[in-house]
Amino acid sequence: MEMWKRNLYIIWGAELVAIAGFSVVSPFLPFFIQELGITGEGEVELWSGLLFSGQAVAMTVVAPIWGSLADRYGRKLMVERAMFGGAVIIALMALVQNVWQLALLRIMQGFLTGTVAAATTLVAAATPRDRSGYALGMLQTAVWVGASVGPLIGGFVADAWGYRATFVVTGALLFIAGLTVWRGVGEHFQPVQRAEGAVREGVWHGLVLVLRDRGLVSIFSIRVISNLASRFILPTLPLFIQSLLPPTARVASITGLVNGVTAATSAAGALTIGRASDRIGYRRVLVVCSVLAGLVYVPQFFVQSAWSLLFWQASLGLVMSGVLAALSALLANLAPEGRQGAVYGVDTSAVSLANTIGPMAGASIAAAFGLRLPFLLAAAVFGLSAVLAWFLVPPKAGAASNR
Repeated sequence: MEMWKRNLYIIWGAELVAIAGFSVVSPFLPFFIQELGITGEGEVELWSGLLFSGQAVAMTVVAPIWGSLADRYGRKLMVERAMFGGAVIIALMALVQNVWQLALLRIMQGFLTGTVAAATTLVAAATPRDRSGYALGMLQTAVWVGASVGPLIGGFVADAWGYRATFVVTGALLFIAGLTVWRGVGEHFQPVQRAEGAVREGVWHGLVLVLRDRGLVSIFSIRVISNLASRFILPTLPLFIQSLLPPTARVASITGLVNGVTAATSAAGALTIGRASDRIGYRRVLVVCSVLAGLVYVPQFFVQSAWSLLFWQASLGLVMSGVLAALSALLANLAPEGRQGAVYGVDTSAVSLANTIGPMAGASIAAAFGLRLPFLLAAAVFGLSAVLAWFLVPPKAGAASNR
């Protein structure tokens, strides 16, 4: 078996386990905040936004540094750093006594983790460019399969043993994922060769090179807009589900079910749409799926039951996978050889910037105007993303047009 395929399959399994671990915890943070004593009107929404945004701010700052270090010292090392670091930090969250301690650990998590970016860099650097849609679609499938399994596990664990137990489970899963990469992935890493007499590059040199590329900057802009839209409802979705259910319902389990089914449809879409985008073109997939994502958000504003929300969230997962698969493939094809770490480091910063603004904006709007309005805001922003993709991405961008 070719090395890139072997690594892809091993990374696929490790990333599935890692994302399952992260997803055991994240859907239930608003409920854990309530357990820590934050119960005032609007306070839970705002603290939920702060916890998601605090982690994202930290990741925005450090992601380009990790990306440049990956180009200098190897991509496998960065995957191990993200998984083992996350295992320690998230396990410590089980011991917090107040929401401030939880917020501090979430910020530290942002500094140390980033398994998706690290794994994507490793896969993209080793995969032939004409197979990037397939490979990155496969990797995205692992992310979504993990995200579908994690909430189901988390809902069961939280209802049976409490929310603190979910942090311990996450730490264990991330440790297992790190061991899998350490033992299983092979990397024949060769850093970019500098010209004789050239000055050693700083960690920010890759960032400068990436930001000089107009095509990459366009993709990063669309990435920010798309992630911004998808993050508006992230911190308040569990509270919205709670508002649709009777007081006696098993809220954690149903929240896990909604998140799990959404991730499952995303996994199915990532594999099929990612593979198809190699043939029909990344720009076309990006535009169509962005339009559909905007349309799917609108009915969620009007839903009156958790089961209706489940249907529309599942539909959203399917079309969102197309957006992410197309953007990832475009980045892989536009990245200069040997600079994949810098490209995905900047991409992680772009995503983290959206993850900083989106949850806080959505939580603030929900606290002021109710839990439903963020759905309409997300629909409008996805419409803007589709327009930008139509005008900024060249029709022949990506490998689909180069074969």
